[in-house]
Amino acid sequence: MTKSFYATLSCIIALLIFPLAANAASMRCGSHLIQDGQRNGPSKYEILKKCGEPVEKGWDTWVYDSPGKAPYLLKFGANGNLVAIRRG
Repeated sequence: MTKSFYATLSCIIALLIFPLAANAASMRCGSHLIQDGQRNGPSKYEILKKCGEPVEKGWDTWVYDSPGKAPYLLKFGANGNLVAIRRG
């Protein structure tokens, strides 16, 4: 195979992987940084300890206000650890 084929293949792989890396998000609670995208994200207990009670709490989704911005939506996995942070 030619060099141009490998160069094209490398570009395609990079474009497919880049959005996955860009999905990691974070939110700040005082001096604490809460991040998703980790293999074992923080537990519900850890987040409650650092951020306090959310404004809304469902079984697997919590909502935290962000003054002047869209609220943070925290999604938890079956094990109770943080899976994703999104703006809502």
